[in-house]
Amino acid sequence: MLIGRSREREALGGVLDAVRAGRSATLVLRGEPGVGKTALLDDLLARADGMRMLRATGVQSEMELAFAGLHQVCAPLLTHLDRLPEAQRRPLEIAFGLSTGSAPDRFVIGLGVLGLLVEAAEEQPLLLVVDDAQWLDRGSADALTFVARRLLAESVALVFATRSSAELLHGLPELVLEGLINGDARALLQQALPGPLDRAVLDRIVVETRGNPLALLELPRGLTPAELAGGFSAPDAIRLSRRIEESFLRRLQPLPDETRRLLVIAAAEPLGDPSLVRRAAERVGIDPDAMRPAADADLVELGSRLRFRHPLVRSAIYRAATLQERLAAHAALAAETDAERDPDRRAWHRAQASPGPDEAVAAELERSAGRAQARGGLAAGAAFLERAARLTPGPGRRARRAIEAAAAYTQAGAFDRAEDLVAIAHTGSLNQTQLAKLDTLLAQVAFAANRGADGARLLFAAAERLVAVDPELARQTYLAALSAAMFTGRLASDVSGVEIANALLAAPAPSGDSHAGELLANGLALLFTAGYASALPVLSRAVHGFRDEAALPAEQLHLLWLASAMASLLFDDESWQALSARFVGRAREFGALGELPVALETRIFTHLFAGELGTASALLDELAAVTNAIGSRHTPYGALGLAAWQGREDEVERLRDDAMDDIVARGEGIGVTVSYWASALCLNGLGRYASARTAAERASAFEPERSASTRAWALVELVEAAARSGETEQAARALEQFSELAQASDTNWARGLQARSRALLADDGNAEALYQEAIERLGRTSVRLELARAHLLYGEWLRRHRRRIDARTHLQAASRIFADAGAEAFLERARGELLATGETLRRRTVETRDRLTPQEAQIARRARAGQTSAEIGAELFLSHRTVDWHLRSVIAKLGLGSRRAA
Repeated sequence: MLIGRSREREALGGVLDAVRAGRSATLVLRGEPGVGKTALLDDLLARADGMRMLRATGVQSEMELAFAGLHQVCAPLLTHLDRLPEAQRRPLEIAFGLSTGSAPDRFVIGLGVLGLLVEAAEEQPLLLVVDDAQWLDRGSADALTFVARRLLAESVALVFATRSSAELLHGLPELVLEGLINGDARALLQQALPGPLDRAVLDRIVVETRGNPLALLELPRGLTPAELAGGFSAPDAIRLSRRIEESFLRRLQPLPDETRRLLVIAAAEPLGDPSLVRRAAERVGIDPDAMRPAADADLVELGSRLRFRHPLVRSAIYRAATLQERLAAHAALAAETDAERDPDRRAWHRAQASPGPDEAVAAELERSAGRAQARGGLAAGAAFLERAARLTPGPGRRARRAIEAAAAYTQAGAFDRAEDLVAIAHTGSLNQTQLAKLDTLLAQVAFAANRGADGARLLFAAAERLVAVDPELARQTYLAALSAAMFTGRLASDVSGVEIANALLAAPAPSGDSHAGELLANGLALLFTAGYASALPVLSRAVHGFRDEAALPAEQLHLLWLASAMASLLFDDESWQALSARFVGRAREFGALGELPVALETRIFTHLFAGELGTASALLDELAAVTNAIGSRHTPYGALGLAAWQGREDEVERLRDDAMDDIVARGEGIGVTVSYWASALCLNGLGRYASARTAAERASAFEPERSASTRAWALVELVEAAARSGETEQAARALEQFSELAQASDTNWARGLQARSRALLADDGNAEALYQEAIERLGRTSVRLELARAHLLYGEWLRRHRRRIDARTHLQAASRIFADAGAEAFLERARGELLATGETLRRRTVETRDRLTPQEAQIARRARAGQTSAEIGAELFLSHRTVDWHLRSVIAKLGLGSRRAA
């Protein structure tokens, strides 16, 4: 019976009630070790009658094995694999080693897991509990978090238990577990005491254990009343979890020696496989029945899986074992692990069994690293390489493996680990090229962690050293430095983009045909040195080269960001969409958490301009989770853009003001540009043109910021704000600057914005044709919100010229797009203009925001186009049941007869 947990049991009962009613539910139990998370999960499972129950446990020693946690979750459900679409089934088969193929996108894996759970729930409501979630491997944690955020109308419940300090699972509904309050804590403590104890001593023990249930139960075991009389405190008191471990160790001491040795083997085997533990025990001459005394002492539970009473039992046993006992345990487990079926776990056990350098084991680990990366486990691959480096006897080979591990950790966003590996590499015998590579890695870590001026400076210095020893790598590093200089922008100090670009152009060029990366380097250098028009032909070839590139290795992912950025600067919306989607997909696929934040920011902006604000918001949640996980410093570009398009002035100002000091301190000049562009966009939407003009001036003031598409967007905002403020000369100057870009680009996006901007300054004889040109050109692009703005401005112009019927047509077109997107400020402008034309707005039109959410609007558009629920779900990373639930809501809200009418 659980004492003092009525509130928590009620909350968990609500999870069961929701699932039984056909809804989904997610809950994260957070608390310190021993606070009762596992006991609550046991109680929950005992009450889940009529449900299918799955249980998984994170294992600390498996954190480096890609998708190890998902193996536990999904293994009982693999009979449902055949029901999944090929696009979901195939990635799961690759991730689980059931088939071979290219590394799958980890979020497609998440969608496959979602599909698997939903299929199982079709037969019976499903409850999945995950204990010790803080020890899940990164791929499994990401996939399960992804699933939890996309459950809605399925009979599936996910309940996680994790430690208070764990960074995973943030943003999901939480229940924080505290210690028991005094009365309940005393009641539990008295159950564990060998006899009566003074009330004052009871109270002292309760205070010192902070009401932690496991501490209250375990610490008094084996102690006499006299030993308990002073409580547990001491001047050198250690952490509570260690004290609980020590209480378990006291219970180990009377066990037979053979039992304790067998427990070490069990503690070293993370899956709790009784068969494997039995075989390993027999290999070292231990009778498997020696486990019985440990079960009698309530330290382990024997069954289809061998479970320790508490994770701290496992850690206590493993920590207390001698080095020789650990080595022997891992050696036995390695010998009994099937090399064909589970080569990576075998390699890991062999590594843990190695008392010193061993090239054969190191080589096996290196092969495991390759398999892990092929399955999408970049962090797992890095961990294998790190262990391989530490076991490598030769200094040269050790340095090479350490460098490879450091590079993998950098991409995985584990910057501290990367720096440790750089230090290991420095202990080896390094040539000049390797030394320069290490300098480059440290520079990449600095840039990935804070996106500030230090990154450009350090990368430039590393490139300068590489020129003499590896000219090709030097050019790649110059390009990385230019990439960093794009972030530095107006706040550059020690080194400027022009200086880096000149050095790149002066560096020896590779022979043969120029590939996309080399074209990108030359084009970007020309952009800094010769200007937009000169660079455009080379950059255009580079962008299209990346679109045609069949494959791109993980170490070149940053080039996709540059290619995407150049596509937006060239106003090539089709390439911008394609490359940004590919960048996110590849970053997820490789588990490249160091690159994923930039990839997500890029993709968020394509969704914003496309009017898909709901999708952008969902990606912002993912972005927050990634940046929290890797600890990088992050300017909220996407959040600023979303708030600006939604017309939330207070939020734009708060985000800008909160970030500005940090932006300036780090030297991330592009942050200044984006912040004031967002303000200008928001204020133009609100019709506050004088304030918008001031913000747009600040955003576009730094003319040398040639590589920032945001500055070009700011010029467009400045034209509108200045024209509407009566500052026509300023508007004309901004238009002239933008027109240089538009004429060189000559795309429908750029020419459409140019025509719209020219119309604002044109006389009555020319304005109408320019507005019509803008609508025609922007209608051929994916930037739907810019098209809506053209309709809005044209409608405003028509109304002022008393052409009310014509005005209504364009104002209604603008309203529909703004309403579907959730662009509230611009929508209010369009509504006001419609009312001024004498339009009687139906309630359904006026209350668009309350009628359909951004996600409902996206689903409705796709359904209207004839897509099935499964197809919509695949695109939006939702289950088909959630899509159907949203469509029923759309049909009910709009009073429609069918999904095609949505």
